[in-house]
Amino acid sequence: MKPVYLNNAATSWPKAPQVEEKVAACIDRLPYHAGRAGFSGPDVPGECRSLLASLLQVNEPDRIVFSPNATHALNIALQGMRWQPGAAVVTTAAEHNSVLRPLYYLSKTKGINVHFIPVDKMGRINPEAWENAVQRVKPQLAVFTHASNVTGAVNDAALLGRLAKQAGAVTLLDASQSLGIVPVLPEVWGIDMVAFTGHKYLLGPAGTGGLYIAPSSDLEPVWVGGTGIQSDLEEMPAVMPVRFEAGTPNDPAFAGLAAAVAWGTICVLDTDSLLGKTERLARGLAAAGANVIYVEPPRTPVISFTLPNWEVEDVGDVLHKSFGIVCRTGLHCAPRIHSCLGTAPAGTIRFSLSRFTTEQEIDYSLQAIGEMLHETV
Repeated sequence: MKPVYLNNAATSWPKAPQVEEKVAACIDRLPYHAGRAGFSGPDVPGECRSLLASLLQVNEPDRIVFSPNATHALNIALQGMRWQPGAAVVTTAAEHNSVLRPLYYLSKTKGINVHFIPVDKMGRINPEAWENAVQRVKPQLAVFTHASNVTGAVNDAALLGRLAKQAGAVTLLDASQSLGIVPVLPEVWGIDMVAFTGHKYLLGPAGTGGLYIAPSSDLEPVWVGGTGIQSDLEEMPAVMPVRFEAGTPNDPAFAGLAAAVAWGTICVLDTDSLLGKTERLARGLAAAGANVIYVEPPRTPVISFTLPNWEVEDVGDVLHKSFGIVCRTGLHCAPRIHSCLGTAPAGTIRFSLSRFTTEQEIDYSLQAIGEMLHETV
């Protein structure tokens, strides 16, 4: 049997059809970058931006700034903030290190005060606890994940964003685990900034990501350098999106992302089918004897669990070497959430499905876990 890939929350596989072809075609043709060549050519970033703007339902595609990944996008937002002396930030225990480490760094270098809100046993933010925190702290920034990369629990971004805005905060949403699976609508929800990645549920290539920045947001560029326009200026141009896009863009990767987004628009994801498979796998794991973190909808196709009498790292090793199943084990770069879930310090085993996961692969995975548990009886 071919490898069973259950690590889509890390990076998706397989990619959308035509991604490889579009990347190769972009590499093969004569390079063209708007403003930097003496001839016309395809506007790869512009095409990709327009497709993403339609997906996000934002009116100005140029408000989408491209980056190599969501980590860079989050740093553009967090380090580009004009921090006030003693500024406060409200965030949650569910955050990825892509949020946590920049906040720790800013705490040391800028003196910001970071306030963490715990999450429940499913990994979801409690709106009442969130509201109490933002009203008490009055943060300059509120940053939170849309969907947990550990449990798959989806938060009510519209509600949490509105509560934070009512407290006077700028809002930053980490949509790394949600864009491509559930709606992400920054303008509808009134979210100031949304960071995303292209290589997870958008089914695009690695090296793609971005940050939506609302017109009302006020950020300083983090990276400065060549833009191909207004080269006489000593500072980065005010024009979007080049104000935040120093250097030569990765056109081949974004050509692949454009192909993936376009394909996903035509071949609409059957969410009910995917989450039905996720539920069947979760229930099957629990029936076999695994300790499964149960998550009520809304959710993404992510399941976290542990096995009695097994170290999580050993489970991943055996699944890969003996059964050809690829998954993820450990803290999943989200160390704080495990104290809330009761899975600290080792973390969990994580299965994450995609639209390409088959019923046969679920059956095979359940069989493998059953055999492993049977060995320890």
